[in-house]
Amino acid sequence: MESIGVLLPIPMSPYLEQELEKRFNLLKLWTAPHKTQFIKDHAASIRAIVGNASAGADAELIDSLPKLEIVASYSVGIDKVDLKYCKEKGVRVTNTPDVLTDDVADIAIGLTLAVMRRLCESDRYVRSGLWKKGDYKLTTKFTGKTVGIIGLGRIGKAIAKRAEAFSCPIAYFSRTEKPDLKYKYYPTVVELASHCDVLVVACPLTEETHHVINREVIDALGPKGVLINIGRGPHVDEPELVSALLEGRLGGAGLDVYQNEPNVPEQLFGLENVVLLPHVGSATTETRNAMADLVIGNLEAHFLNKPLLTPVV
Repeated sequence: MESIGVLLPIPMSPYLEQELEKRFNLLKLWTAPHKTQFIKDHAASIRAIVGNASAGADAELIDSLPKLEIVASYSVGIDKVDLKYCKEKGVRVTNTPDVLTDDVADIAIGLTLAVMRRLCESDRYVRSGLWKKGDYKLTTKFTGKTVGIIGLGRIGKAIAKRAEAFSCPIAYFSRTEKPDLKYKYYPTVVELASHCDVLVVACPLTEETHHVINREVIDALGPKGVLINIGRGPHVDEPELVSALLEGRLGGAGLDVYQNEPNVPEQLFGLENVVLLPHVGSATTETRNAMADLVIGNLEAHFLNKPLLTPVV
């Protein structure tokens, strides 16, 4: 398989790059001074693309690679891949589900605690010497609060399980009600937001879920509510979120993802009721290596004519 060209658009993981280089002819697009020419020069040998949450395969890239057979995404989200066009062209697509579920669910709970108990602000309070001048103010209890989850797939269910350990009632919105679950279902996001204390975005990014968090939902969540986003940045109407936080119409937010990463609205930097993470939901050594192994496993299966491990298309 050493002659098979695999295109890596951006740096992802040293381990992933190392394992790809052991098996394939790895072509690192970001190292090329003239990317369009680089793709033209190698188009005849590129049979696979490895994408992630930031870089995938749009129709233009797919058209420029006549030998392309598979897009293996180093992420569970595949919103950067033109799935419809891949189907038309007969290009297979894989992702990395399950292996990152626990880490992302952990981060969702961590963000919730950090926002409600002001953990980051309390840390700064101690480091700046303010504790010597007086105790930190009282914060808000998490245990027992109602947690609403948008999207009750693998990650959503894992978040629910963790929240239940804090004696939190669980409610959810999804495309269809899940009768096998005991959680309260709401048929709209606005209704869910109006009946919960913490609203967690855990659904895939699609046309339907773009800006699923809008002004109406934010106002329904209210000045005591907390929004947690571990999905994708475009799930949230970011200007509306910023204005709601600045105006006190929303109680707080914990964000791991943003509309235009790595750019984050600077108006949020000074707010103590907002916790900002640099899209690190699955960023542990253990999980990123397991994700890389899954990418490698899917590529090897494809080129050995074996069933794909985690097919999407």
